[in-house]
This record gives sequence, C-alpha cells and structure tokens, in this order.
Amino acid sequence: MRLDVRAKLLEWKRVLQVSRKPSKDELMSSSKICMLGIGLIGAIGFAIFLMFAFIGI
Repeated sequence: MRLDVRAKLLEWKRVLQVSRKPSKDELMSSSKICMLGIGLIGAIGFAIFLMFAFIGI
C-alpha cells in the first residue's frame, strides 16, 4: 500500500477551503445536543450500575 502524500494534502486543502467557523447559535445548539447525549449515556450507565448493585452481581 503506497501512501500518496500529495493527494492526501490536496484533499485536506479542499476540506479546509469549504469549512467555516460556526455561528454562535450553531455552536450552542450542537453543544446542547452533545450534553444531552452525554447525560443520556451516563444515565443509562448509572441505571445498569444500580440494577447490578441491587441484584448483587
């Protein structure tokens, strides 16, 4: 497998040209969604922990 460094750099250049800084509203909404997901996963993990603690495994 041969690495084509030049082609990879051109791909990265295209991505950076298309990307832009998010607005404050976009940043806040994506932060809220991420926090909701982290909280949901944490709650599921804590519920599983309590279930095993009560069962005694």
